Amino acid sequence: MGTILIVSLVAIYYNMIIAYVLFYLFASLTSDLPWQHCGNWWNTDLCLDHHVIKAGNATFPVNTSNTVSPSEEYWSRYVLHIQGSSGIGDPGRIRWNLCLCLLLSWTIVYLCILKGVKSSGKVVYFTATFPYLILVMLLIRGVTLEGAWKGIRFYLTPQFDHLLSSKVWIEAALQIFYSLGVGFGGLLTFASYNTFHQNIYRDTFIVTLGNAITSILAGFAIFSVLGYMSQELGVPVNQVAKAGPGLAFVVYPQAMTMLPLSPFWSFLFFFMLLTLGLDSQFAFMETIVTAVTDEFPYYLRPKKASFSAVICIALFLMGLILTTEGGMYWLVLLDDYSAGFGLMVVVIATCLVVTRVYGIKRFCRDIHMMLGFKPGPYFRACWMVLSPATMMALLVYNIIKYQPSEYGAYRFPAWAEALGILMGLFSCLMIPAGMLVAVLREEGTLWERFQQASRPAMDWGPSLEENRTGAYVASLAGSQSPKPLMVHMRKYGGITSYENTAVEVDREIEEEEEESMM
Repeated sequence: MGTILIVSLVAIYYNMIIAYVLFYLFASLTSDLPWQHCGNWWNTDLCLDHHVIKAGNATFPVNTSNTVSPSEEYWSRYVLHIQGSSGIGDPGRIRWNLCLCLLLSWTIVYLCILKGVKSSGKVVYFTATFPYLILVMLLIRGVTLEGAWKGIRFYLTPQFDHLLSSKVWIEAALQIFYSLGVGFGGLLTFASYNTFHQNIYRDTFIVTLGNAITSILAGFAIFSVLGYMSQELGVPVNQVAKAGPGLAFVVYPQAMTMLPLSPFWSFLFFFMLLTLGLDSQFAFMETIVTAVTDEFPYYLRPKKASFSAVICIALFLMGLILTTEGGMYWLVLLDDYSAGFGLMVVVIATCLVVTRVYGIKRFCRDIHMMLGFKPGPYFRACWMVLSPATMMALLVYNIIKYQPSEYGAYRFPAWAEALGILMGLFSCLMIPAGMLVAVLREEGTLWERFQQASRPAMDWGPSLEENRTGAYVASLAGSQSPKPLMVHMRKYGGITSYENTAVEVDREIEEEEEESMM
């Protein structure tokens, strides 16, 4: 439930980012990019064209300290129209062009997940591979530009003083969570469609190595262009590079205007962002729809298409505030808090529950049954100690070094910060709430209820009976083991010492495991 809440909040603002990409994609279908020059109705007197800067630097230096690029004013004053809002408490009017782009993005997502994995799986063959072609094209074009080496040198030069900042470590962890889908439920959702003996051990290495190589490749493609931009403007690379939305919607679009055939390169760049964004959105939506339909299969599974439509419409309506003139403030708030410490808590709890409550022995036994071999000591060390300890340290460090949200020079008010913290806490509270419900469903004293709730259900095991081997043979309907007998007696009455019997059965299983490991 905590994961679904986090994914739902992320899906709301993530599709708004896809709407921005669609807006720029359509704006690129022209012979002259609209953010290339000053002199438009949305530009101010502070706007300074890069062509003027380049021409000025050839004769005399141009003071750019109090100037704004055309791409920045196009983003803030035309696309967002943020001047119509005084802050997060004043959203202003709906930007109907953004609203239509958001509607289109949700329509695309719905049509692609209409038939579940059968439809989204086929679309992903294109959306997951085509970006690599565009990325290679942008990389080749970038490294051949004059001054590209400046950006690449800046990209490859480590800045060790930044390692002392907690925000760097938290952002790095969240980046891995986003890029690999850790904690968002997408891995669990798509893995549930695998065959029982799918080699997830091999798949893990393929996905993690592919993610790392892609990130490094994308870094070269981005920073080579930023180096060229630095050369053209005559400023250091660190003054050109920006974090967050500024890189995708201000800096890189401005760099595109400096290239020959700028609309073509701009279209390719935003089309790549579109395909990448849709991939993530497919995973978010499949997680929500699959998790809920699996809880209520009798009612929802036959009507999965209609249920998916209801979810898309609901999230679209909740995302309408992001299409207002002050929508960017709400997007930043959602981005900072929806998947911040809440996601860290969910992932830490997952590690602790699987290794401590469910038991590392049971978990390794399950993997052994599926793959034919047990996980090595490295994975056990990560699950037991390294991963939870590292994430706990990051979480505590982030809380101690807490920094309020901001967007440019705007500082969020206290009520907005409180709202963001509540968003993160609410997803965390799903864990103790689930624990409370599980304990209340049991019988006996409080400690006995806690023991029963911390033990796998009697019918726990592989979904298909043909996969119930080893210790799970005892849970088959025709087995003469104590488990089905206990289930039967508990259901129809006549049991007197259920807790003692369950403890004895668990002890027997543990002894069998220890003997088999010797």
